[in-house]
Amino acid sequence: MKIDPEIAALHDDMRRWRRQIHQYPETAFEETATARLIADQLRQAGIEVHQGLAQTGVVGVLRRGNSANSLALRADMDALFIQEQNQFEYASRHHGKMHACGHDGHAAMLLGAACFLASRGRFNGTVYFIFQPAEEGRAGAHQMISEGLFEQFPAQRIFGMHNFPDFPAGHFAVRTGPMMASFDCFEITFSGQAAHAAMPHLGSDVLVAAAHLVTQLQTIVSRRIDPVEPAVLSVTQIHGGSTWNALPASAVVRGTFRCFKDSVRAQLEDNINHLTRSVAHSFNVQADIRFNPENPGYPVTVNSPDETASAIRAAIAVAGDGCVDTDPMPSMGAEDFAFMLQQKPGCYLWIGNGSSDGDCLLHNPNYDFNDEILPLGAAYWISLVESELPE
Repeated sequence: MKIDPEIAALHDDMRRWRRQIHQYPETAFEETATARLIADQLRQAGIEVHQGLAQTGVVGVLRRGNSANSLALRADMDALFIQEQNQFEYASRHHGKMHACGHDGHAAMLLGAACFLASRGRFNGTVYFIFQPAEEGRAGAHQMISEGLFEQFPAQRIFGMHNFPDFPAGHFAVRTGPMMASFDCFEITFSGQAAHAAMPHLGSDVLVAAAHLVTQLQTIVSRRIDPVEPAVLSVTQIHGGSTWNALPASAVVRGTFRCFKDSVRAQLEDNINHLTRSVAHSFNVQADIRFNPENPGYPVTVNSPDETASAIRAAIAVAGDGCVDTDPMPSMGAEDFAFMLQQKPGCYLWIGNGSSDGDCLLHNPNYDFNDEILPLGAAYWISLVESELPE
């Protein structure tokens, strides 16, 4: 690795910021203390600060020289509704909430890079540092965009980064094209005639309909989608009934589906609709189908070719040629950075978080971000800015 000693000198600050954010996790659109910490540090570094987009979003603006060229760097900063099981001193103090996905580390790395670039950065142009709320299923990126993110901060290109457990520390992975899958939810409510459990013929059994639908939904990917097209559909919730001896009047089935093409995404939705209507008709019940009932579905995260090439060059500059995987397997996980990539050409890359021994996987109650990679992540951001906005 080729990390400037002055960047490495920021390690203690980044570790301190990261652990403070970890200790006091805040979930979607409630990241007030996190945003305050970030905004305060940016201001202390002499960076212009804007707050309020998507409620708690923070954008730092750093201009240098006379070039009209610009780029944006984005980090997420929200936590998850998970009860942390770790026992270290900086474990979550907010019951039922924790940084189980590394957004604390993402924010700290970008904040460290911003401070370095403000004091010693060699570039010509404008850098926008976007600290985004509500990535975890609440589409904070979509809200920032709808509230005028790119009208106020007209970056020409945009870049994002996420840690990846079980990928070696000191390594990066990135590819052109789809990097992360789309993400959509469905909620299906069956309604029928409630009845005594001893007299099912007098009602219409919504639970039997729900059970049949679950098995039918599993045939969509296996029998209705082209086998060479990656897709997954998972039923994650079934709710219905309240007692032992009564058939309920309603039952709810919820789940998610993911893929890498918009055409497959449309096929999945059409087939869910078709099978649900068919099952409802078969069992003489009514069906109400809602897609993404709480938030917009996430599109596919698609990296553009030129920006991916830029990311690869910057990653190789700090990690070395043998430590950058340029053809990783795309992930069925989803990322709302995809909304930003629909607006601007850009690239989303993974940084290795090291071994997941001890259940240190994303969205796991034992997860923790690897503080040792903080300087590497900051160095990548700095390398990207200085190479793409040359003096």
